[in-house]
Amino acid sequence: MAVERAAFLTTWFGEIWNKGRLNAIEDLFAEDGVMHGLGEAGGDVAGPAAFRPFVERLRGAFPDIEVKVEQVIDDGELIASRWVATMTHQGDHLGVPASGKRVSVTGMSMARLRDGKMVEGWNNWDMLSLMQQVDAIQPAAQLLP
Repeated sequence: MAVERAAFLTTWFGEIWNKGRLNAIEDLFAEDGVMHGLGEAGGDVAGPAAFRPFVERLRGAFPDIEVKVEQVIDDGELIASRWVATMTHQGDHLGVPASGKRVSVTGMSMARLRDGKMVEGWNNWDMLSLMQQVDAIQPAAQLLP
């Protein structure tokens, strides 16, 4: 699957997350690729075989996930995107009982590519807001009346 640099992250989210095409992981993520911040305790995930269980867990909890890429910037070395994910909490795959709630989360991702595949990725998304929206944690009391 050949993907132009500027469209890579849109394709990544569209194929893997929106369509749930798990085989696209091997098409788009290099065998020696590293995904920062998605492993246990925010650690790294190395290679497609280690990334696939992360996708399976998240899609198990939110099978209707839809990621909309709002903006992409390509500086020639890195590609960055700002995105919004909307989804319904339908499974307990993340250790939180399904709430049935429709949620929305914002995030940003960056990728380094080699030969049309991601070799390094960084992700930052609003996990606190997600956990509050599915009632896994309660928001802090408001400081102002």
